Amino acid sequence: MSKTITRNELAISVHKKIGLSQNECASLVSNVIDEIINNLETGDSVKLSSFGTFTVNSKKERIGRNPKTGVEAKITPRRVLSFKASNLLKKRINN
Repeated sequence: MSKTITRNELAISVHKKIGLSQNECASLVSNVIDEIINNLETGDSVKLSSFGTFTVNSKKERIGRNPKTGVEAKITPRRVLSFKASNLLKKRINN
């Protein structure tokens, strides 16, 4: 069963490792996540060393098909978020 890690759990982990107050750690975690989001909103890539790279890609409008009914439908243009794990992260997960 997979576990979802919340911002609060991240803040508690930071608190245990560096000893700042829990409120300061919660603020720190929120600021880091907000900075990542702000950069992605403007279309910039975000690279976290030894973790991976987040990028925003633009998809053009296209015709898709409903897999159940086979009816064609127009898929509107949109931006999608992609993540590519670093080689170090891949190695740690696979070992």
